[in-house]
Order: sequence, then C-alpha cells, then structure tokens
Amino acid sequence: MTINLRRADRSRPEPLWHQAEQALRTLIADGTWPDGTQLPNEGKLSEMLGVSRITIRHALRNIEEAGLLRREHGRGTFVRTSTVTAGVRGLTSFTQEMADRGLVVGSRLLEMTEVAASPEVASALEIAEGELVIKVRRLRAGNNLPIGIQNAFIPAARVPGLVDIGEPVPSLYELLKHRFGITPQVAREIYRVGIVSPEDAGPLEVAAGSPAFIVQRITSDARAPFEFTVSTMRGDRYEIRSRLQL
Repeated sequence: MTINLRRADRSRPEPLWHQAEQALRTLIADGTWPDGTQLPNEGKLSEMLGVSRITIRHALRNIEEAGLLRREHGRGTFVRTSTVTAGVRGLTSFTQEMADRGLVVGSRLLEMTEVAASPEVASALEIAEGELVIKVRRLRAGNNLPIGIQNAFIPAARVPGLVDIGEPVPSLYELLKHRFGITPQVAREIYRVGIVSPEDAGPLEVAAGSPAFIVQRITSDARAPFEFTVSTMRGDRYEIRSRLQL
C-alpha cells in the first residue's frame, strides 16, 4: 500500500516534531493506519518524513500519550485508536473525550426508564431513597468497537419528559443543557478495578468476568448533584495515565 505521508518542511514555522506528529496523526485519523496496524520502525519513519530519529521519538511519544499508539517491547509500535485514555482533564462528556482523541463516537441506548432511587443512587444525588430517577443505560463505542456500558441516574423532577425524548444526541450533557438548562460545573470520579458482569458481557463482546474499570461519577451544577453514573469500561480498551511532577 502506498502511504501518502507529508514530509517535514523546514521553511515552515512549526517545529519539525510537530509537523511529524501531525503527519502521523493524519494517517491514523483518515483510516490509512487502522486499529492494530504496526508502524514502520523509527529509522523508516525518519527516512519517510525527512527528520531525525530524535524528532520521530518526540512525535511518537506525544501520540502515545494521547492514547493513539501502544508500544510492545520486542515487537514494535501499534495503532490503538479504539482505546480511551483517562487522566487529568476538564469536565467533559464521553462524547467530547472521544472527539478529543480523534475517535468516532458511537452510542446505543439499551434502556431509558423511570425507577426508584436505590440507597446508593439516592445518597449520590442527595435525594430521598425511593424518589423517582431516570435511568439511562447506554453502550458506548469508539470507531465501532465497544468500550463501555454507562448507567446514568438523573432525578426525574429535574428532567420532565426526558424518557419521551429517547436517545440523547449528540450527548446527554448537550441535551440536559439545551432542553433542561442543566450545565455541569464540577464532577467527582472514583475508579476501581472490577470485572464485567454477565449482563454487560454481551454488549461489550467479552466474556463475563473479564477485567474492567468500574467508574463512578457524580456530576453537579449550581444547584446540586444532577447525575450519578456507574460505568463498566473494557480493561483492554480503557486506561488511566497520570503525569507526576515535583
């Protein structure tokens, strides 16, 4: 396959590593290098882009930190566009997280119904146990590959008619903002290691008991907590990275 890779131009103001990074990102974003593709080695990339190996390493490191590549010792560097990397970030929706990583977001509504708040849900939302909440259960995907199951709970009193709307498009946060005037201001997340339940195994296309991240998130606006989400994210397609600095 012929690869249309734009070589670095030393007459341009952008640093060479930035030009190299953008050229490589383009091949991932446009599907020239799909998920699982092994990249040429540093020497070949250096030759193709007309830059030094040090420049290539800088570009590859940045792309890897963005969650678009994985390096396997003794094997090479591979595209991993179906992986979502969580870390220090602003308050964003899953849809925005996917867009920020150049992934095509996918969502399938599995359930939207009115239920009584369990003790856990009531405590998170600061409402009375048994009070009605809207449960929104969705399969979330990136580039047509399943990544996680999200179960969101929202006080029914704050979103009258939400059940009748159906699938939130493009995102639940956008719908809450424009239809109900709810704008997220702060969120608290807790991550723990868990396993995929039998109920989630089918939609996630993995065996029950497979490793997963269980993510709990409480999101508040100026009034009070308005959303409690429990997500099960596939362990092979979701990771957490942090940069530590003295």
